[in-house]
Amino acid sequence: MTSIADIKDKKADLLSTPIEHIDMTSFDARPIIDGMAKMSFTSRDLARAADIYNAMLADDNCSIILTLAGSTSAGGCMDIYADLIKYNMVDAIVSTGASIVDMDFFEALGNRHYQGSAEVDDGYLRSLYIDRIYDTYIDEEDLQACDHAIAEIADGLEPRPYTSREFIREMGSWLAGGKARKEGSLVQTAFENDVPIFCPAFTDCSAGFGLVVHQDRNPDRHVTIDSVRDFRELTDIKIKAGTTGLLMIGGGVPKNFAQDTVVCAEILGHDVDMHKYAVQITVADVRDGACSSSTLKEASSWGKVDTALEQMVFAEAGSVMPLLASDAYHRGHWGNRRQRRFASLFER
Repeated sequence: MTSIADIKDKKADLLSTPIEHIDMTSFDARPIIDGMAKMSFTSRDLARAADIYNAMLADDNCSIILTLAGSTSAGGCMDIYADLIKYNMVDAIVSTGASIVDMDFFEALGNRHYQGSAEVDDGYLRSLYIDRIYDTYIDEEDLQACDHAIAEIADGLEPRPYTSREFIREMGSWLAGGKARKEGSLVQTAFENDVPIFCPAFTDCSAGFGLVVHQDRNPDRHVTIDSVRDFRELTDIKIKAGTTGLLMIGGGVPKNFAQDTVVCAEILGHDVDMHKYAVQITVADVRDGACSSSTLKEASSWGKVDTALEQMVFAEAGSVMPLLASDAYHRGHWGNRRQRRFASLFER
């Protein structure tokens, strides 16, 4: 019979090599991007995408919305997204709950993601309470501690409906108040810079488990999430911003949520422009009609995105986002941008 000590040793062996997040400021990708502009295929697409993102940063009228889907935060790009806020390179974020809670907030609590293998017995991993994202491992016990941290935050709030933006801001405040064991997380950096983060499907992550725990403990008076007001708030940002650009990692709900603000503003009677700039990095197949794989040109037919300054990059985002972000950082257009602080629009 396997002892508890043996199980702990086997688990520790698998969780021995943490993911190291790449620092976009530590290397200069401009020569690589400049060289790719003279190449073909995805290389040239990436170079044009970098040009468009730099144009967003150089356009003082342009507010930039970053959308996150997939697991690039767990896979090594986590610090990039926090640095995009730190250096005033994005003004609002729309994300899956997993990227914000299971990955970023999770590591802010002092936990790590680990290098693993895609060729592994998943039943064996389950027996050790290890979760797998392709070739990346997560300690399920740490993840459940993250669930309970969310429940603790909810327990301390006034029982009423909150947007995901409001709740994530409370998470940032909680971390900034001395609970963070890792400084510089995306959630805390966004809180400190008044950059709003929206998660339209907020309960589809560790936050969902934590809020269920909270509601189970407080059946009559508890926190709920108002996703409709989330949509209204992001639309209010689009109305306020005017000219906008989208930098989209993956697709899914965050991509559609950000794009739909143009249509929603129109329905509310506001004359707003389509998103002027748009870059999407994805590996999704365009042939199945799914939103994640719809091209930006297709989105134009819905009145969401202008086609003059858009670029699809069909690549795994973790392999190209460091180049795009480093290129933009070293070209330095962010240094002249005014800070939008859109979160202040919703202060009571």
